[in-house]
Amino acid sequence: MMALDFSNLLPLFAIAAGAGVAGGILAGLLGVGGGIVIVPALYLALSTAGMDPAITMQVAVGTSLATIVFTSLSSGYGHFKRGAIDMDLLRLWAPSLLVGVILGALLGGYVSGLILVAVFAVVAALVALDMIFRKPAADPSVRSFSKVVWAALGTVTGAISAMMGIGGGTIGVPLLNFLGYDIRRAVGTSAAIGFIIGLPGAVVYMLTGLGSEGLPPFSLGYVNIVAAAIIIPLTSSFAHVGVKLAHSIPRRALRFAFGIFLMITSLRMFLDLFSTLTANG
Repeated sequence: MMALDFSNLLPLFAIAAGAGVAGGILAGLLGVGGGIVIVPALYLALSTAGMDPAITMQVAVGTSLATIVFTSLSSGYGHFKRGAIDMDLLRLWAPSLLVGVILGALLGGYVSGLILVAVFAVVAALVALDMIFRKPAADPSVRSFSKVVWAALGTVTGAISAMMGIGGGTIGVPLLNFLGYDIRRAVGTSAAIGFIIGLPGAVVYMLTGLGSEGLPPFSLGYVNIVAAAIIIPLTSSFAHVGVKLAHSIPRRALRFAFGIFLMITSLRMFLDLFSTLTANG
């Protein structure tokens, strides 16, 4: 355990609360599960508290996945009531997503935290560029692929999402939109996918982190229980606000907002990565 007193942890709890509110709204609005906000927020808070950089990202990712289990249930239910979830795709993707999540979480639990930061930043930047600049078809239609191709896409989505500590929306929303899904249906379906990613992903991060040196107090493996307990009720409550926004603003504005937010997040992570490498070099 880290030698931190309560005063050192106060910024972590305060940032966790802010991330919970923002993450919940974005979960409902963009179908992202909130992890795209929660991971960098926790990463910043833990770094400020003086945590060992070698495992900071693992704790941020593991804790984020634990919160996504509950956020995705709240957000997904809101979209389900509005008919914005493709249940057939969920049934098709569930097994391959599960395989991908386990693989991604195992990799994320053992590789360097700097690699996780790099993966997070690169994927977020690519997705942001796609969402900002690509113009979707005026009358989108879902592309036809074999079940094998859909399964492969599900495995990749699950693996990258588990490594990044996100609920699937960061990958799922632009992927489904590119494959012909209306943006609102892509958001709704991706919100529901978060549960399939969050639960097994959090369990794997808990197990791989057991016995690790330098963990913050109140941690179960790479999941910090106190931060998760602060974030979960906030994200679950504010997800409903995001769902209402998602079904009331123009589709193009929804894509643009998603892209701008991801680009800002990516740039911040690149700056952190550069700073860390410079300090160690």
